[in-house]
Formats: sequence, structure tokens, C-alpha cells
Amino acid sequence: MALNYIWIGLFLIGILFGVVKLIFLGDTNTLPMMMDSTFKMSTEAFEMTLGLTGTLTFWVGMMKVAEDSGLVNRLAKFLSPVLTKLFPDIPKDHPALGSIFMNYSANMLGLDNAATPLGLKAMQELQSINPNKDTASNSMIMFLVLNTSGLTIIPVSIMAYRSKYGAVDPTDVFIPMLLATTCSSIIGLLAVSLKQRINLFNKAILLTILVIGLFIAGLFTAIYGLSTTEVQGFCRVMTACIILGVIAIFIISGLKKKMNVYSSFIEGAKGGFHVAVSIIPYCVAILAAVGIFRESGALMLMMQGLETGVEALGFNSDWVGALPVAIMKPLSGPGARGMMLQAFDTYGVDSFIGHLSSVLQGCTDTTFYVLAVYFGSVGIKKYRYAVSCGLLADISGMIAAVIFSYIFFM
Repeated sequence: MALNYIWIGLFLIGILFGVVKLIFLGDTNTLPMMMDSTFKMSTEAFEMTLGLTGTLTFWVGMMKVAEDSGLVNRLAKFLSPVLTKLFPDIPKDHPALGSIFMNYSANMLGLDNAATPLGLKAMQELQSINPNKDTASNSMIMFLVLNTSGLTIIPVSIMAYRSKYGAVDPTDVFIPMLLATTCSSIIGLLAVSLKQRINLFNKAILLTILVIGLFIAGLFTAIYGLSTTEVQGFCRVMTACIILGVIAIFIISGLKKKMNVYSSFIEGAKGGFHVAVSIIPYCVAILAAVGIFRESGALMLMMQGLETGVEALGFNSDWVGALPVAIMKPLSGPGARGMMLQAFDTYGVDSFIGHLSSVLQGCTDTTFYVLAVYFGSVGIKKYRYAVSCGLLADISGMIAAVIFSYIFFM
């Protein structure tokens, strides 16, 4: 229900602002711009989903190969000591555990195109064991909150944008972004665990946290002292090795079982195409509402009001210039990306706002978009506390992003 009210609110507040500007200010441009925005954002949503169709079809097909070969089941058994603690409602050795792990792995490595289809596949498997088909289960909520908290170890795309805009060191946001996204993920995990009464203090979970910490430390060690070009090259090579390695493992696993790998892939790919088509309405709904709200001027007025309030309280308001990224991030990934690039143009990519916008872009994920698309793909209508926990993780990550940006860039 929360997403329903937010979606309605974006439309109605935006339209109200446009009408007020027309009546009291004689502004004849805003309403036509808002109308054009509905067409533009709807088209962009369709094109974005259409662009995802190929990737979605491919990865769902590969997941079908992994599932038929038994690889997903073996992966689930290996990870069950940890995942069964976080997802106690999922039966031991269920394929959903393997899909969940692969989705999280893709997100941590910044592989957005691979993460989405893996996440949709995991949602389908979670729905298969959900007793109430229109209501989000505990496992679904835990999965999506951790997903939307956006833990990213290697923000390849953000570093690429910073490089394109001529940043002196595109990788200088690496550490503050990692710290901020870690805060977001921890708060999200704690919030859902408290709600579901999950005990996090056990050997399996603590060992997993230690392994992730060692991996991050090893990554820092590997890139320490490298130039910007060398760091970007390292990230690209590592990303390519991971993706191609996963594909090779899937195919080899199928060959070992002496199955028809091609037929298995085609069968899964057909399902991936249908999933891609089913999420188009949800993408259109979210992006159209965001476009109306932004073009009406409501977003800018909100930012100006907050800046005035912060200054009136005697606090530093330098961070307010990056607020559009923070507001847009939970709603729309492309919208937040556009706000980040606009901040680069307005303030400079190496300015404080430029750095903060980059960290905000990478500190969390698009909560409402992910909830709408993932839940929508399996027909979930009742989200329960998924929105509140997801937003709590978002806000925590954004506050951490501001704090760490002041520490590193002021």
C-alpha cells in the first residue's frame, strides 16, 4: 500500500504544482512540459525494459542450464548454513538459495545487467513456496531489502561516468562509497532481522561477514598504489573474468551431466522473455510519476526549502546541492543517474557536490523500482514492511554518504 500512496502522491503533487504555477504565476510552460514528460518517461521505461529483455532472456536461460545440471542445488547446499539462518522459511537445499546468492554476488560486483535477471529468477522461486500468493513472505522481504540496500564493492559504472566527465581521479569515491553502502546494508539487515526475530550472532553469519571483510581488504591491497587507468582496467578484467567464468561453469556443469545444454538454455530463455514483458507496466508507472514530479518544479522547491531550513538551524548546507540524487535514487535508477550527471555539469565532477552525488548514487539501490518490478513480476500486491525497512536502509546509507563525503572531500 505504501508504494500505491507514493505513486499517487507523485502524480497529484506534481499536477497541483503545475496548476498553481499556471494560475498564480502565469506559467504556461510547466503543464505542457509535464504532459510531454509522461510520454517521454513512458517511452524511456519501455526502451529500458526492452533493452533489458536480451540480457534477461540470456541469464534466465543460463540459470535454467545451471538448475537442470544440478549446479544450483549443489550451490544451495554449500551456502545453506548461512542462508538458512537469514531465510529460515526456505527449505534446505531449495534452488532459491542459490539464485539469491548469485544475485547478491552480481550486485556486490556492480554487475547490474546480470543482477536483475538473477533477482527475478530468485523471486519466482520464492513465490513457488509462498503460501499467500498476493502477500510478500518473510523471505521475499529479507531478499529485497538486502537487494535494495545496494551493497556494492566495485562501482564500475560510476567510476566510468566520472572518468567520462574528466575527473582527476575517478576512483577517489571508491572508499567512501564502500563505507556508505556497507552502512546501508547493515541497517537493512538489522531492521528486517529484528522484525522477523532472526538471531544474527551465530558462527555461520559471523564467518561470512569475516570472509567479506577479508575480500574487501584484499581488494584494497590489490588496487593500492595503482593509477586511475590501472584501477579501471583491473575492475574491467575482474568483472569479465567473473561473468565469463560463471558462463563456462554453467556449460561445463551441463556437459558433465550429459544433458542437452542448448535445449535447456532455450527453454529457460523463453521464460526470461515473458518475465521481461511482464515488468514493462511497472517500469512505466514508476518513471512516469517521477517525470511529472520533477518537471512540475516540486522537487526543486523541496530542495530549496530544505536548504533554507538547514541554514536556519546553523548547519552547513553544502550537501543540499546533491539532494536531487538522494531523492531520486529510491525512485528511479536512470533518474538518479541523470541528476548525478546534472550535478557534474552544474558544480563540476571534482567539486564537493560532484563527489557527494557519486557516493549517493552508489550508496543504495532504487528501492521503489526494485520493489515494483520484483514484486510485480510474481503478482505480489501486499508488501507488508518491505518499503519501511528498505527506506530505512536507504536513509542510513544516504546519511553515511554525506558524513563520509565531508570526511574525504571537504
